Amino acid sequence: MEEIESRYHVPVMLRECMDGLRICPSGIYVDVTFGGGGHSREILRSLNEEGRLYGFDQDRDAERNIPADPRFVFVRGNFRYLRNFMRYYGVCGEVDGVLADLGVSSHHLDDKERGFSFRFDGALDMRMNAREGRTAADIVNEYPEEALADVFFLYGELKMARKLASVLVRARGERRIETIGDLLEVLSPFTGKDKEKKFLAQVFQALRIEVNDEMRALREMLEATLRVLRPGGRLVVITYHSLEDRLVKNFLRAGNFEGKSERDFFGNTSSPFRLVNNKVIVPSDEEVERNPRSRSAKLRIAEKL
Repeated sequence: MEEIESRYHVPVMLRECMDGLRICPSGIYVDVTFGGGGHSREILRSLNEEGRLYGFDQDRDAERNIPADPRFVFVRGNFRYLRNFMRYYGVCGEVDGVLADLGVSSHHLDDKERGFSFRFDGALDMRMNAREGRTAADIVNEYPEEALADVFFLYGELKMARKLASVLVRARGERRIETIGDLLEVLSPFTGKDKEKKFLAQVFQALRIEVNDEMRALREMLEATLRVLRPGGRLVVITYHSLEDRLVKNFLRAGNFEGKSERDFFGNTSSPFRLVNNKVIVPSDEEVERNPRSRSAKLRIAEKL
């Protein structure tokens, strides 16, 4: 298991996540981003025979990492269906902790066939669930220009989103953009050497989020935790970019995604959660040096009231 996990994805802020979950040995836990199983394996180490862990993942590749452990249940599905599956297993409202590591795994970034990274040429895919759904190529080639501009502006936070969409629409009119190489060729006028990596990262992030409907799925998962967790249960979330971190921060502080705090007659702020860490937790310098992909990670922890 260790060897597979190290090839697939190195778990980020592992000890901090375990401390945040405050694991009860006989408790019920959910890892909604199973991936390489690094966090799940650590949770299992803390559970006794009565403890249970449910691991979600929609990626077929993650299934090869499933531990042979009777305390573990693998859920083949998107974490947006968290509440439905927990109801199916009869533990809705009884869960002691939910963990979400929202980062794209090293496995995905390093697999040139999946199309997540601009470091390789290959199919312009980017689907977390490679068995169904539209690809990044479908979006680039079929979205109306205005919708394409919205994707780049909202999810890539690109100021030149409209110009970028216009150039892509003009290019696809001559031939379909099928591969990463095709896309990079179209993007080349926008990529000065000093900011090339940042720009491409923003473009690829925007397409990946749209392909996988990530922001809406995240909202649905977070809302589901209110029904899934028992009072006193912990929600532990690692984010990697400002869009998802803003959602998580607002939800944990106010119970909604706008961050609007409701107050009672006496002016007291009401929220379904108590923040465990008022200040966001980030990886240590040693961890960033050991695992550079952890450098943008932010950890937030809250307890359901």
